[in-house]
Amino acid sequence: IKCYCLDQPKEHPEETHYDAKFDRCDGVEFDAITPDEKGNIFFFKGDHLWKGFSGPAQLANGTFQELDEYHHLAHVDAAFRMHSKDEDEPQAHDHIFFFLDDMVFSYYQQTLEKGFPVNIQQVFPGIPSHLDAAVECPKRECTTNSVLFFKGSDVYSFDIKTKTVKKKEWNHLPNCTSVLRWVEHYYCFHGNNFTRFHPVSGDVSGAYPKDARHYFMTCPNFGHGEAHRKPRCKLDAITTDRMGKSYAFTGSMYIRLDTPRDGIHHFPITRSWKEVSGAVDAVFSYGDNMYIIQGGQIYIYKSAAHYTLIEGYPKSVTEELGIQGPVDAAFVCADQHVAHIIQGQKMIDIDLTATPRAVKSEASLPIHKVDAATCDSEGVKLFVGPEYYLYQTPKVLAVSKISPVAQKFPPRIFGCED
Repeated sequence: IKCYCLDQPKEHPEETHYDAKFDRCDGVEFDAITPDEKGNIFFFKGDHLWKGFSGPAQLANGTFQELDEYHHLAHVDAAFRMHSKDEDEPQAHDHIFFFLDDMVFSYYQQTLEKGFPVNIQQVFPGIPSHLDAAVECPKRECTTNSVLFFKGSDVYSFDIKTKTVKKKEWNHLPNCTSVLRWVEHYYCFHGNNFTRFHPVSGDVSGAYPKDARHYFMTCPNFGHGEAHRKPRCKLDAITTDRMGKSYAFTGSMYIRLDTPRDGIHHFPITRSWKEVSGAVDAVFSYGDNMYIIQGGQIYIYKSAAHYTLIEGYPKSVTEELGIQGPVDAAFVCADQHVAHIIQGQKMIDIDLTATPRAVKSEASLPIHKVDAATCDSEGVKLFVGPEYYLYQTPKVLAVSKISPVAQKFPPRIFGCED
């Protein structure tokens, strides 16, 4: 439990601030972590905060002035951003909630909302005071739109719509002094470490705890290997699933393309698709499933909040698609039922509604070696090294005899370097 004690209030409130500047690279146990409405992440310690993954500590009252006016213990108990556009709580969309003792503050664009602060019970009935941490959990990741509140080993799941609370005890999880939801994963910070957990069960999978300085801040002599270096601008695969999640794969890593305000970050493929290790050859999405081709095998995952391998997979590419490998690239256009499989200079169209799967047609391509391919609102894109070729439709690609002018894709979009 976090505690900050002052013997006597000082005559001048400004003197209650800590004189020392915190350096998070020395190893800091954060009091709270939360993104703002623009996706900038704030890390709080005592009466200081850090903006983003790099930069020095600043006094928190320079950004959130009213916290200091109403509170003199010089700390934040917990904080989270409500990022829900749903009907459950539309007026709170993109608001940041701070918890200090038994009070709650609501901020929008770093301005205190009228009527706040108020007692926690007025906004979150059933939630105790003197919290350790809090984090939002949307219904695609939790059962309902919820907020998880942490106090010791107790976790309070607050239903935003019904305002009901379910109390759980997660003794297997370290006591979290702050919790962050980042790129749809949940991180419990304790000491200068963090542990990733499942927001419904609290289960921890993988080698944890890990030092936060390797992953959530820029510190000398810290980093996490391949994921910490920008790869070359050469894609292995790219796809967008039905839920609008976009991914690019390069080597043994992947990045999310649809969450730019969370930044561009490289993660091991096994982080989201634990059965797939190493580089992939092609990926495409169809219906509620994601298809990952690696060598002569194909993995099919259910595209829910967390990807789950369908029972019986992987299978051979021959058994599933009716063709021999290897595969260079693959794509499916939205609301279509044809998988376009690229092998060398050949594109094979496979009817995904047929059982067994059947080849509809084949076409020769004007491009010798395609690294990755996708179909989006702009058309069909074939990626070759740091460039791509744009075709209006798969049919135009199939009948083309010459290549269009190659276009460079911006390295910043894929977090790579030429």
